[in-house]
Amino acid sequence: MPSYNTVIALPTADRSRAFAFARALGFETPGELADDGVPEPLRVQLNEQTALMYIPTGGFGWVTAGRPTAESGTSECLVSLQVDAVSEVDELVGRVDAAGGQVVSGPEQKSWGYTGTFTDPDGHLWEAIVSLI
Repeated sequence: MPSYNTVIALPTADRSRAFAFARALGFETPGELADDGVPEPLRVQLNEQTALMYIPTGGFGWVTAGRPTAESGTSECLVSLQVDAVSEVDELVGRVDAAGGQVVSGPEQKSWGYTGTFTDPDGHLWEAIVSLI
């Protein structure tokens, strides 16, 4: 089976806000800066093989051939960041509010792992987790 790098695309209403959020959480955002001071495209490198691409809401329909996107506050997916230590979950979730996101559920031990859930400024749902599985 071939090996693939993964890029997750999410719509954003505000590229600058999405960029500031990603940088505040410590993610690399490679690329040349556009006139607005944000890399174009806005790629957030989650690890060596996975990236997230924020696409302006107005242009997202071009990628999806006009298929409607979920309304703000509605999640079609969960971006799950698997980390190595409980302290990484705590640190990441601890930076969310100042970065413009919102903590949905603070870090806590669940039967499947230590996890905290939050949204980015556009309302997309994220999770930081140390998995027990």
